[in-house]
Amino acid sequence: MARERIIDANSSGEAEDNYNLSLRPGSLDECIGQKELLNRLVIAIRAARQRKEPLDHVLLHGPPGLGKTTLAHVIAHEMGARLRQTSGPALAKPSDLVGMLTNLQRCDVVFIDEIHRLPAIVEEFIYPAMEDFRVDFTVDSGMHARTINLPLKPFTLIGATTRAGLLTAPLRARFGIVHHLEFWPTEDLLERARRTANMLGIKYEEKALAMLAGRSRGTPRITNRLLRRVRDFAQIKADGKLSEPAVADALELEGIDEQGLDKLDHAFLRSLIETHKGGPAGIEAIAATLGEERDTLEDVIEPFLLQRGLVARTRRGRVATAAAYKHLGLKEPSTDSSRESNLF
Repeated sequence: MARERIIDANSSGEAEDNYNLSLRPGSLDECIGQKELLNRLVIAIRAARQRKEPLDHVLLHGPPGLGKTTLAHVIAHEMGARLRQTSGPALAKPSDLVGMLTNLQRCDVVFIDEIHRLPAIVEEFIYPAMEDFRVDFTVDSGMHARTINLPLKPFTLIGATTRAGLLTAPLRARFGIVHHLEFWPTEDLLERARRTANMLGIKYEEKALAMLAGRSRGTPRITNRLLRRVRDFAQIKADGKLSEPAVADALELEGIDEQGLDKLDHAFLRSLIETHKGGPAGIEAIAATLGEERDTLEDVIEPFLLQRGLVARTRRGRVATAAAYKHLGLKEPSTDSSRESNLF
């Protein structure tokens, strides 16, 4: 059963994408967060521009909402190149990619979101394009079949994925820059909230923005989304200024607690603790208990709970930590009793 969540890091649709597009930085100097990656990109881009060559192919992986698409746009801007954007599911056959690649100019950037969902036939087709800047396609069939080699202008491929483990080794090996995007620290989210508030002309108290940033689950997309909701609340229920009481009341109305967890997060933890005795429990069992898809739990719910130390993964399954019991106000079972219960 799908549930709409304000703190879901995935994009809610085209309207939100267009809204966030207006808030995106235009250059690396304006970017916030992911400092290690930004430092690597500054050096790589400057070197590539000095040599008048395309940037190495870039693979960005990590949870949704951390800025993979934003970085693709910024890289294209810094390279002074055009960005051509598509996604893995949209490339069903090689011909879907041929038109895009043959129309590229030198040093242009191709961005493929959800690259782990590329069909195998398209993935094999893209190997020579990445390595040798050429595409091979077959015309005719049977004994009259022949392969045509079509040269391409050198370009940069940027791939983004939330499931790096699903990428094949040959595809991953063809990227020169590979980086895992981490959840943002609160101070970076606070800076993102400040910039968004200033761009939107929102009046705010510093402590109010700090509260909002602290409940944004380490994800800038969620920061921007919460800021819009809190702005509406303050406009109707307060004097239009984001104060601590206004932000607290708005987030309480949305069901978001002090750590950024919502009702579905609480349901996950309570299922693990109450139904499965704190674990270990398999993800399929938890999904069945909650009536959710396994992929939803693994891609949307679990990453933040793991990062917060509320859930641990073991070989036998998921386990609720002492922090989870404390957060829910529950008493943690003694070690001896928990071991005994897991034997039967």
